[in-house]
Amino acid sequence: MRRVDVANTLIYDESRQNIVMVLNQKRDSRYWSIPGGAVEPGETLEQAAIREAKEESGLDITLGGLHSVREVFFTQAGDHALIFTFYAVVIGGQLEILDPDGDIIEVKWMSVQEANEVMQYLPSPISVDDSHVASYYFQGNR
Repeated sequence: MRRVDVANTLIYDESRQNIVMVLNQKRDSRYWSIPGGAVEPGETLEQAAIREAKEESGLDITLGGLHSVREVFFTQAGDHALIFTFYAVVIGGQLEILDPDGDIIEVKWMSVQEANEVMQYLPSPISVDDSHVASYYFQGNR
């Protein structure tokens, strides 16, 4: 299996009741997720998270701490993914799709409750409690 690093963003509003969700279309399937995608060569997780958020949601963000790390084997695609999810808040932009790949067909704010209903594939419900964060640091080139 090919190793793929993925950077996602849990973009929440001031009330912490709503998050940005994107509707993905890949081949014959459609599914809701938070904005994110593969880390490109030479890119840090943080850079990838910010870029993917802009492409998929049109929003400029600043990252908070690390929300979670998940590991998934996508057997059909032959990928072994490590998915890093960061907390994020909006600092600019407007909600629109700028996805160069054309995989995103809708973007919108969704209540955390509704998001959990449409993302039942997650091992545990999404929570917007950024008081419990893990550390992430890019330590540069060595």
